[in-house]
Parts: sequence; C-alpha cells; structure tokens
Amino acid sequence: MKNNGDILEIMNLLPHRYPFLLVDKISEFEDGKSIIAIKNVSLNEPFFNGHFPDYPVMPGVLILEALAQASGLLVFKTPSLCPPNESLYLFVGIDKARFKKPVIPGDQLRLKVEMKKSKQGFAVFDALATVEDEVAASAELMCGFKELPKKL
Repeated sequence: MKNNGDILEIMNLLPHRYPFLLVDKISEFEDGKSIIAIKNVSLNEPFFNGHFPDYPVMPGVLILEALAQASGLLVFKTPSLCPPNESLYLFVGIDKARFKKPVIPGDQLRLKVEMKKSKQGFAVFDALATVEDEVAASAELMCGFKELPKKL
C-alpha cells in the first residue's frame, strides 16, 4: 500500500525534532507489518562537523536511530499497536547490527522496517538501511512503550 507520508505527518507522529529527527518521508506503509521511509543525508547535518571533517560519514548509531524512528512510525501509524495513554516509544535493544557501506552526504537512505513480533507494548523488528540498493546497515531492533508521568 502506497502512502505519501510527508514531514508534517512524521512530526505529528514522532516527538523528535531537528537535529535529531532522522526521517524525512514515508514512501510505503503496510498497517502493522512494514514501512519504508527515507532519510536524505545532507552535508548540513551537525554530526558531519566532527565525524569526520575530511571524510564525512554518517555515524552508524544514527543510522540505527533512523531505523528505530521508522519502527516508531510503523507502530504509531498502526492504531491496534498504540497504547491508550501518552507514552514514549523507546529503543530497548539491538541485536545482529552490521554496517556494510559508509553513508555520506548526498546519499538517500532507504529505511525498511518489518514487524517480527509484538507483545504487551514491546516489539521486535527486522531493519535494513540501503543506499541505491546496496546494504548500508542491518539489525534486529527491540522497542517498547514507557508511559509518561502525568504533568502537574
């Protein structure tokens, strides 16, 4: 199923903001099953100032974070998976992480996340980040809801 999820929809679903919002667009979505999102990598990203000035490479942990944000979008766009109260959806684990290709300015990172299983507010995902059909990173991600405390 196609979905033209733009940045306004993403910002409505995720609490992240610049410079930590790492998803620009949702290109495909299948309710409760999978999502494909896009991250356009630009030299203007603040992390490139120090990683590395003479050879800018997107940090692997930020590629994993982009995949985790895509997993959050999959969950928040699936009404049956969202909790009834206000919560944060947090990273709780990473297994089998592999980095195959450096991601550099000008690349378009394609973030594909598939739900493996979901139970009682926790979920496990297969996640794959590619650039021009070449694998940049892959991992199994685990995320879970944490209820926010009530505001005074």
